Amino acid sequence: MNDNDKRQSPENGGGNPWMKSLLIWVGILVALALFVMLLDNRSPTTGTAPIAYSTFLDKVEAGGIKEVNVAGEVITGTQVDGTKFRTYSMPGDNKLTETLRKNSVVINAKPDEGAPFWQIMLINSLPFLLFLGIAYFVLRQMQKGSGSGAMGFGKSRAKLLTQREGKVTFDDVAGIDEAREELQEIVEFLRDPTKFARLGGKIPKGALLVGSPGTGKTLLARAIAGEAGVPFFTISGSDFVEMFVGVGASRVRDMFEQAKKSAPCIVFIDEIDAVGRHRGAGLGNGNDEREQTLNQLLVEMDGFEANEGIIIIAATNRPDVLDPALLRPGRFDRQVVVPRPDIDGRVKILQVHMKKLPLALDVDARTIARGTPGFSGADLANLANEAALLAARKGKRLVAMAEFEEAKDKVMMGAERRSMVMTDDEKRMTAYHEAGHAIVSIHESASDPIHKATIIPRGRALGMVMRLPERDSYSYHRDKMYANLAVSMGGRVAEELIFGYDKVSSGASSDIQYATGLARDMVTKWGMSDKVGPVEYAQPEGESFLGYSSSQPVRMSNQTAQLIDDEIKGIVQGGLDRAKHLLSEHIDQLHRLAGALLEYETLSGDEIKKLIADGDIGRIEGGPASAPVPASGTSIPKTRRPQGPGPFSNPTPQGA
Repeated sequence: MNDNDKRQSPENGGGNPWMKSLLIWVGILVALALFVMLLDNRSPTTGTAPIAYSTFLDKVEAGGIKEVNVAGEVITGTQVDGTKFRTYSMPGDNKLTETLRKNSVVINAKPDEGAPFWQIMLINSLPFLLFLGIAYFVLRQMQKGSGSGAMGFGKSRAKLLTQREGKVTFDDVAGIDEAREELQEIVEFLRDPTKFARLGGKIPKGALLVGSPGTGKTLLARAIAGEAGVPFFTISGSDFVEMFVGVGASRVRDMFEQAKKSAPCIVFIDEIDAVGRHRGAGLGNGNDEREQTLNQLLVEMDGFEANEGIIIIAATNRPDVLDPALLRPGRFDRQVVVPRPDIDGRVKILQVHMKKLPLALDVDARTIARGTPGFSGADLANLANEAALLAARKGKRLVAMAEFEEAKDKVMMGAERRSMVMTDDEKRMTAYHEAGHAIVSIHESASDPIHKATIIPRGRALGMVMRLPERDSYSYHRDKMYANLAVSMGGRVAEELIFGYDKVSSGASSDIQYATGLARDMVTKWGMSDKVGPVEYAQPEGESFLGYSSSQPVRMSNQTAQLIDDEIKGIVQGGLDRAKHLLSEHIDQLHRLAGALLEYETLSGDEIKKLIADGDIGRIEGGPASAPVPASGTSIPKTRRPQGPGPFSNPTPQGA
């Protein structure tokens, strides 16, 4: 069936939509013309001039009337000069006929029959027909969004995705191998149900995909349908709830009725927390529309009537707010965690998206993956797309590593602000600030290696030092934490050593915020203070739901609180002293690196190492072009980093 046949088929509405609209407007115009014609026919005579009855009598006596037509009280006729006229006689005027005959006026009389019966009925029924037409139009418009039929509100809005619309398999899903293994059993059941039935096993009725936004929950559900080759219904949790009572429950019933006709099949409910929240959380008696919808969903999933062959897969990033009855065995038997990918997973995801791009030979997926810790699958897809757009903007035929690096910096910190004008003093201050971070990082053995240093403004940052870990870290050691504290203080110490105590700027605000947060976690969460001991004093961070918090408020004496504050200050001060010792010992390297940053603006990690070792960055002619130095003359705000952990350091560790 070609596209034209599809448009003409009854399933698609039948006929050409443009022709249907034309016929509707033609019908409206015909109805208006008929209405005007009926009104025109009701008038006694057209083309006549009305005159007063007294004027008519005067003209009759003066001999000015030639002929009259009498129909009840309506008198029409012709004057001697040929002019048509119309008037109405006085009721009970018996002398009119005598006056007309006396003045030799031709009299034509006919009974007053009025309008035909069908015209009267049609005119009287026009308001009702108009009302019925408006009601029909409104119902048709509502049926388009709520299903077919006059009572289409309760129809399910689930969309059936077939394999013709783009088949997705597990080959298109990378970086979440454990989640794939969890769901492989569902695929095998849909392919061969008897394999499990022979041993008395039952396939889970539902699987709940839990993960952060962008980790690939929807893509994974489509891959299950693609691997099994079965119909795939998709619907959002918000599509169930309406302003009308009972609509959500009706749509749940209708959705399962559709799924039964296509069984075995998969029903995917995205953002199920919109309808599956904990019951009793609302105001009043809790018997609202959302809870009725949830109750119906619970009954359909595990009620008296078995729905064999229907597997429910739901996705949410808020499993803590779901109703416990929804998560019990027999409904959503499994909770599959879809985490953010590790470095190996990021490499696989990047390779999937890079298949569509013409790549240069210098592109290394693992290097890009090292520089994108915490990125989800959607973030990596956006990164590859940004790199392709940058290459196209530059007129290149291949996407090189330079485009991926620029796209990564743009996604993480914003676009370059080369239009920002900096004074020479501020450029010099920024160069020494970033050089201080880099020099301390090089001489701290526990620090991650430097990937890049730049003084080009991005977003709210005037410069940055980016370090890339060799691998993903799931726990942090004490020596690395102390190294990160020293690196975070390197910028402020460099400003004080070079420009003096009174010239220290506010550029280290986010550095101080990061160092303070890290030190507080070391003291209150991880027991890394000998004076405080291995006791947790952190404030509760658990999510409060229905007035209950998973963590209770911390109770401590004033002496303990003072001791914690002193320990936090001592740890941060220790990092400051460590940075001051290293920079004072290697002051010549600090001057050398700051000068190179002022000249080239951006240096790679290898160039920085070569500069420290040999005194030359080793950049050859024809290599990466140095960025133009911004003109001087306009000052900018003294904010060198966005809020949160600085770009020179790893995110604050969440556990030991």
